[in-house]
Amino acid sequence: MGLVRAAFGAIGGSLADQWKDFLTIPANLPPTAALFPAVPAGTNAGRGSNVQASRSIITNGSRLVVPEGYGLLLLQDGELTGFASDPGGYVWESENVESQSLFAGDTIAASLVRQSWERFKFGGRPSGQQLALFVSLKELPHNKFGTQSEIYWDDAYLNAQVGATTRGTYSLRIVDPILFAKQFVPASYLQGQDYFDFTDRENAAANQLFSEVVGSLAAAFSIYTNDAGKGNRITKIQQDSVGFAASLGQAVEDGYQWLGTRGLAIAKVAILGIEYDEQTRDLLRTVQRADALTGARGNANLQASVASGIASAGESAGTGGLLGMGIAAGSMGLSDLMQKSPPADSASSGRASQDLVMVLENLKRALDAGLIDQSEFNAAKARALGL
Repeated sequence: MGLVRAAFGAIGGSLADQWKDFLTIPANLPPTAALFPAVPAGTNAGRGSNVQASRSIITNGSRLVVPEGYGLLLLQDGELTGFASDPGGYVWESENVESQSLFAGDTIAASLVRQSWERFKFGGRPSGQQLALFVSLKELPHNKFGTQSEIYWDDAYLNAQVGATTRGTYSLRIVDPILFAKQFVPASYLQGQDYFDFTDRENAAANQLFSEVVGSLAAAFSIYTNDAGKGNRITKIQQDSVGFAASLGQAVEDGYQWLGTRGLAIAKVAILGIEYDEQTRDLLRTVQRADALTGARGNANLQASVASGIASAGESAGTGGLLGMGIAAGSMGLSDLMQKSPPADSASSGRASQDLVMVLENLKRALDAGLIDQSEFNAAKARALGL
């Protein structure tokens, strides 16, 4: 007793021509709808035994079409009597001994769904009237999140606690539709009248998920930035929707057990904006400067800074300013500031060459101003060129 496989295929084409009346998903279905009633897709015109098809109600002989990416749930008095996830056509026949109650196809985690089926299946004999609901097995987008105040986490790369406000969107996937319907969806949505939509702000269950996601953000940022495989760089997070989704999914599962108690999982996350607090912004600037002063690029930047200082001194204080810079450079040791750079890539070499030209130009200006003599100029030039 239950569902009998009648035909393979989608709604269109020959199946729609053969079945003038059947129930399927509603037309113009919102992409964010998660659970909704089956609706008639045609008029009976005297065919079949279901001559008074109502919204979401099926009786003996009713025909149903399951499109790709959706699952069909049958319930009686709130008890699960049937489930189908394989796309195609089905007939509900309460007296057919060859019919089956469960069709767990390859489109979802079959073993996970079967566990839920054994837990929630109807224990008696289903009657001739059933409630038919569809559940989406697709990725459900446009679930927004945001923080009104700073959240804080320990950042491995910055080696400090950092804070920020953030906003973005995430997509959900229903990985166990039976568990989702039986354990999470409020009873009012199981009456075959309303759509359950995660983006509906009047949906208390959806709002609960929103609160849990926001409450997991700090832990998710910490998981992501402390993952050495991701380079510990918070700056990568806005380009890594799947990677951060895994971190957020782990944080949500650790805190709220979405998968085990609700059959839900986070698929992707898009960070639309991160606003760091003032202390973190200062820390980021310091770390960026430290990064710029390491290796070959750091040597080029240091040479450029010395050259810029000589030029500024000459512009603001004339010969006296250049003389002061000349004395300072002598005390610091031009040989230390103009050491030969290690091999670098072509882009870094090009920048280093430009910086070297600037250093030599400023040395020439010091020579012309009489701050250094020709021998000192030649020696400094040789050191700058690494000769």
